[in-house]
Amino acid sequence: MAAFTYVLILALFVLHQDFWLWDSRSLVFGFMPVGLAYHALFSLAAAGVWALATRSVWPHRWEEWGEEETGEAEERESGSEGGHGESGFR
Repeated sequence: MAAFTYVLILALFVLHQDFWLWDSRSLVFGFMPVGLAYHALFSLAAAGVWALATRSVWPHRWEEWGEEETGEAEERESGSEGGHGESGFR
């Protein structure tokens, strides 16, 4: 799944260069320039690919590592007052 996601990202990179629509004067729905409509659809496609990348290629190991480090630090801080006294400020 990761390879497929990377291919989609590369495809979006290539398709973002819409040089074939620069000189087009046609309208979509009678009011929207075709270049603007293309980029609106491109933005939706990019959001979909980003959601797919978040689900399939996200580095969960790093996130778990960060949470472990944070959890250990919080345990050390909660075990001692740390000079904060009764004020509640940290």
